[in-house]
Amino acid sequence: MARQKLKTHKGVKKRFRRTGTGKLMRHQSNKRHILTSKRPGRKRRLSKPTLVAPGDVYRISALLPY
Repeated sequence: MARQKLKTHKGVKKRFRRTGTGKLMRHQSNKRHILTSKRPGRKRRLSKPTLVAPGDVYRISALLPY
């Protein structure tokens, strides 16, 4: 009897993506509102995706099986 397939967590699927080498990327917070008080350089840095912290990779990978 075949085992059931694992389901992907849809919330995690929308927030994270896997790179070609298998690392997890995420978008940064603090870029939604009250942007007038933030400097342009900070806003530029916040728009770029960044790597997920090493301590969180295991938990997120479990929710993204494929």
